[in-house]
Amino acid sequence: MPDFIRMLESPEYDFLRSNEHLGQRIMLLGLSGSYGYGTNREGSDVDFRGVALQRPSDILGLTMFEQYVDAGTDTVVYGFNKLVKLLLDCNPNSCEILGLPRDKYVIISPLGEELLSHYHLFLSKRCIKAFGGYASAQLRRLQNAIARDSLPQSQREKHILQSVQNAMDDFNRRNFRAAQGSIRLYIDDALTEGLDTEIFVDAQYQHLPLRDYNSVMETLRNVVRDYDKVGHRNHKKDDNHLNKHAMHLIRLLMTVIDILNRHEIITCRQEDLPLLMKIRNGGFMQEGSTLSPEFYEILDEYEHRFQEAAARTTLPDNPDMNKVGAFVERTNRYAVMGEQ
Repeated sequence: MPDFIRMLESPEYDFLRSNEHLGQRIMLLGLSGSYGYGTNREGSDVDFRGVALQRPSDILGLTMFEQYVDAGTDTVVYGFNKLVKLLLDCNPNSCEILGLPRDKYVIISPLGEELLSHYHLFLSKRCIKAFGGYASAQLRRLQNAIARDSLPQSQREKHILQSVQNAMDDFNRRNFRAAQGSIRLYIDDALTEGLDTEIFVDAQYQHLPLRDYNSVMETLRNVVRDYDKVGHRNHKKDDNHLNKHAMHLIRLLMTVIDILNRHEIITCRQEDLPLLMKIRNGGFMQEGSTLSPEFYEILDEYEHRFQEAAARTTLPDNPDMNKVGAFVERTNRYAVMGEQ
């Protein structure tokens, strides 16, 4: 196991000390990715995620700080105000920052302690859509990767169509303005050389903002791009990615079930590691790069538990904005004046 504290002292992480937005302004910094989840293996990358106080000029003046990203070390530090917005929407990657065991944080300031103690302010039924959306996207990647290699072209096209329709359903739920028209997706004999069949689009919109139209097209492009982006398949590498997708799908469902049932964020799934690591290490991978029926039985079970938890949860529909506002104001007052 790496010595993470010593790692941060290396020149590679000098930006944590020298950047004007970081340094003593860092409230929390913790492990993310496989080391945060407890699913790390030999050779796993080390990722850090955290949050820093805004500077006075970011709050009162003309400067702005939303996040600092260091691609070389895969470190992301959010500005406090941006993190709050993400937490209010129950963004899974952001919620995970507040759900680590104590020994997986490398920096915790007094204000960081207060943020951890107030995590419950951000939990609401919004997590159903947020985590459910992430899980649906993860499942689409999984299905696309499998279908890309195991089905004949005409069957793959049907699979892409289903994925595209699911993505459009998600888009329309989030963007009601797209209802000012219609889009029909269907399969017919191919016009593109080399294909037997292909997906066609009949679209009719009236007075739809151009940006919304671009979003519709981007939604469709993303599904097809995710499906087609791997040309010549490297089985060892791609099977490894497939197993990671499968593991993260189950992990997301485990996490949101705990939020709904127990009102807790549990990022490091210590009790669930045997199952997660079995998935991660290919324990459900069959010959031909497909996942076994046993995996899909496990997936069905967790999806059922997710739906039950969503129906029974006692979480509020939305966060208490008065309490959140008071906490944010107190924290930002400290950032400006050094007092709470």
